[in-house]
Amino acid sequence: MTGMQEAMEKKYRAANGSSAAGGRAKDRVERVDPYGFERSEDFDYESYEELMSEYLIVLTQRSIKWSKLLKGKSKVQKNVKLKRYVRKGIPNEHRALIWMTASGAQDQLEKNPGYYQSLLGAKHDPKLVDTICTDLNRTFPDNLQFRKTSSPCLQKALFNVLVANGHHNPTVGYCQGMNFIAGYLLIITKDEEKSFWLMDALLSRILPDYYSPAMLGLKTDQEVLGELVKIKIPGVWQTMVDHNVMWTLVVSRWFICLYIDVLPVETVLRIWDCLFYEGSKILFRVALTLINQNQALIQQAQSMPDVCQTFKQIAQGPFVDECHTFMQKIFTEPRSLSRATLTKLRATCRSRIIAEES
Repeated sequence: MTGMQEAMEKKYRAANGSSAAGGRAKDRVERVDPYGFERSEDFDYESYEELMSEYLIVLTQRSIKWSKLLKGKSKVQKNVKLKRYVRKGIPNEHRALIWMTASGAQDQLEKNPGYYQSLLGAKHDPKLVDTICTDLNRTFPDNLQFRKTSSPCLQKALFNVLVANGHHNPTVGYCQGMNFIAGYLLIITKDEEKSFWLMDALLSRILPDYYSPAMLGLKTDQEVLGELVKIKIPGVWQTMVDHNVMWTLVVSRWFICLYIDVLPVETVLRIWDCLFYEGSKILFRVALTLINQNQALIQQAQSMPDVCQTFKQIAQGPFVDECHTFMQKIFTEPRSLSRATLTKLRATCRSRIIAEES
């Protein structure tokens, strides 16, 4: 057992000792998850113990298979087998490698030696710096690694990645949501330059126009989700129409934060494994699965506030906590979701939005 599995196993064992020392260890260690996030006051340790006793077995099996597949390689080629492995989850010790390779970020890093440092060394735009600084303390206040008292503190690395990205892509600069994405990347890669190039992969290729001033890509994909729901889950679509609920009202955070602070950390990372490998259609698969799984509950809503509250509810609970089962569901429940279908729907929705805003 290695990396994340070992860390999780230690924390898990420490948290569930029967002795007084075990109880003290639980108070000291288990209140923080393997990624540095503090557990909430109402955290269900009993359910966590049950979940982890099963998931640790899965993690260990996957880690052994990945180690055999990689055999110490620093790069991998995309193929059917690797795609299958990614969908079943990347062990944390291999995540940075696979994300970098699959997304094209590694190629960009190697083609541009010294570029990241040159961005940090250039004169900074004061307005960009002020905007980023305002958000630094708001980034994961419940994570120990982002507190000024921590050593090392990831706030400085977060600032660097966001400033470099703002100068690399001046038409976008910085907008809210980027801080959380960069923060997650730093937690996993522990490397500023890799996090910068992964951000570039997301913003430039995987999610174009999500974070541009007009956010046309984001608006388009929210409307595309609505069209997919209309086709695949018509009862929910009718509920939205009946209560005059716009999709942006209930799913904008899902898309702009890539499910950060919406779903549990481990589930988000499993989604990102597929996002970096397969692209943005994964975001639709997750959304459709959440909606499909809870369609009866959504259809019971009696008003717009009811609908909004229900959409918050459906992102919580055992279904999303059990990330391995959840990820299996996202590839079966929404059924076929071809790239051609998404391309066609995006073109239609994009044209409609441009016409409405002009």
